Amino acid sequence: MKIGIDGRAAIWYRGTGIGTYTYELIEAFNNIDDINNYMIYIAKDYNLDINLNNNFSEIEISSKLKNNFWNSINSSTPTNSSIDLYHNPQNGIGATFPKTCPLVITLHDIIPIKLPETVGSIYLDLFNKQMSSIISNCDGIITVSNFSKDDISSCFNFPKEKIFVTPLASEKIYKPLNKNYCKDFIKKVYGISDDFILYVGGFSPRKNIIGLIDAYSKAIPNIPKNTKLVILGKHGISYELYKKRVSDLNLENNVLFPGFIPPSYMPLFYNAAELFVYPSFYEGFGLPPLEAMACGTPVICSNVTSIPEVVGDAAILINPNDMDNLKNSIVEVLTNPELKHLLIKKGIFRNSMFTWNNTAHSTLLAYNNIMNNL
Repeated sequence: MKIGIDGRAAIWYRGTGIGTYTYELIEAFNNIDDINNYMIYIAKDYNLDINLNNNFSEIEISSKLKNNFWNSINSSTPTNSSIDLYHNPQNGIGATFPKTCPLVITLHDIIPIKLPETVGSIYLDLFNKQMSSIISNCDGIITVSNFSKDDISSCFNFPKEKIFVTPLASEKIYKPLNKNYCKDFIKKVYGISDDFILYVGGFSPRKNIIGLIDAYSKAIPNIPKNTKLVILGKHGISYELYKKRVSDLNLENNVLFPGFIPPSYMPLFYNAAELFVYPSFYEGFGLPPLEAMACGTPVICSNVTSIPEVVGDAAILINPNDMDNLKNSIVEVLTNPELKHLLIKKGIFRNSMFTWNNTAHSTLLAYNNIMNNL
């Protein structure tokens, strides 16, 4: 089979969920499949930085990176006239219509429908204008969790038998490291010398950072002295709101916002943390808890949407609307060494169940199923 994949997100959007997914999927195909032929569409003057096998080729297209990924990916679409199946990994945005071969898209979630106020205006506009047409024209949908599968089927009246679940995985850079080395590095580079609770996952309101700050403020009297809360990520439009809440609670010296962290440093933060907390209101998958588990860090996360499906029994699950529940869980993990050790052990095992090679195998099965049922 000759398979075309839009690879632009693997370069332009690396470091985000969609960009990481696209890159890791292509690399995993390269690892496991020497039978099918792959044509990876990338923008001119860019490359994937993957040592591709002979059954892979990079097809340059005339597409330029603009000030926003979604405008860039939507403005110039790759041709797919000479392939058997075309896969668009970025929610179908940028697919070519009318199509000239079977089309599969990866639709990661339907957050623009469920929580439109938490989505960037450019992507929200594209989603609202294009998604119904994209879905009506695709021959199959890949998504990342059974929760998202049910959401997509329900919202778009799309047959469940044509939606295929291929869970994500943490990248191989996430693994247990020497904790003292990681703490020393972070102290030297970022000036953080105390123990800390970590949050990673973006600044969108759906991530419930306000709730995390409030729960942490209540937990302070009952957790080890000087334990900080470190909130990683590029300072988005909600940053001032979070800073104000910190100021109102007089926690300027306790809650730290180091900003954007280079991907190569992320495993150091996970390993240095005493606890990872992810109180999100809504996820299509939720990769940061797996990344934390891969690094041997205990996890507390929400008991809603896809998150329980991802973490299983390897994390403490909390109601994201109940800050006392979150506060009590933070105190429990940080004051109970036996529980902390158990969560670390369970987390490492849970993460091992998710690999990108498994994702690629599941994706190939989806491709074959779609082609056999045209």
